[in-house]
Amino acid sequence: MSKQKKDFLLVSKEILPEAITRTAQAKELLAKFDVLTVNEACERVEISRSAFYKYKDGVFPFYEASKEKMITLSLLLMDKAGILSNVLNYVASVSGNIITINQGIPLQGIANVSISIETEKMEETVESLVSNLGELEGVRKIELIAKS
Repeated sequence: MSKQKKDFLLVSKEILPEAITRTAQAKELLAKFDVLTVNEACERVEISRSAFYKYKDGVFPFYEASKEKMITLSLLLMDKAGILSNVLNYVASVSGNIITINQGIPLQGIANVSISIETEKMEETVESLVSNLGELEGVRKIELIAKS
């Protein structure tokens, strides 16, 4: 499985295609639990599910770093010794303070892990943290699921 480093741009909403802005709205509804399913979110913002799935992994809200205090990440990790430790060590290396860790029982060699991190004193942006953690060996998927 080849992983490419993602490049990000800061772009005004006004110039984006409607499908992209509506995808962001649908993701926000899902994150806030205003709706329970992708289908409900898509109906509410009037976007097709195919458009949502086309853009969902490339659309993220922009948050000012100074306002970020706590984030929660969802990760899919290979069930091998040291992988979770590497994730935790990386967070510590950039001065992120781990508040909670919740790991499910590994199924078919993959463990679902959620980590809440205090980011106030972190030495890199949340976007950079997510990108760099995604590059670590054994990290199959990472997603920012909450910010407060």
